[in-house]
Amino acid sequence: MSKREIYESRTEALLLPLMEEFGFELVDVEYVKEGGSWYLRAYIDKEGGITVNDCEAVARRMNDLLDEEDFVEESYIFEVSSPGLGRPLKKEKDYIRSMGKDVEIRTYRAINRSKEFTGALKAYTDDTVTIETGDGEEMTFQKKEIALIRLAFDF
Repeated sequence: MSKREIYESRTEALLLPLMEEFGFELVDVEYVKEGGSWYLRAYIDKEGGITVNDCEAVARRMNDLLDEEDFVEESYIFEVSSPGLGRPLKKEKDYIRSMGKDVEIRTYRAINRSKEFTGALKAYTDDTVTIETGDGEEMTFQKKEIALIRLAFDF
């Protein structure tokens, strides 16, 4: 396990009891370097959406726990955020929640001269994602070919 994976895993383990207590869902945890600073981020959600006050309540509790555990070697900024509308599908629960809904897929390389596809999510496995396009065609993608998959939104 990389240092990043260890930090994310340990943070997730600390967050899960809080999520249960607050009635929130832990969507993702990431440890990333941006602009010379390290960020440890937790993305949370709940039915009806997360508020700034929800994020603040979790952040206050987590800051105490992170100070007690003190397992991150570098200095970092801890943030709690809503995953937003355009959040990527990463975990099985994301795929389950999105079944039948329109998703946007971007691939690393062109397939039939295109890198962007939209359609209703029909199926997924550990290795593949299948969508049904607007004209009724089913397309199956290898997950390793997918640069991004997220819910599609019409604005």
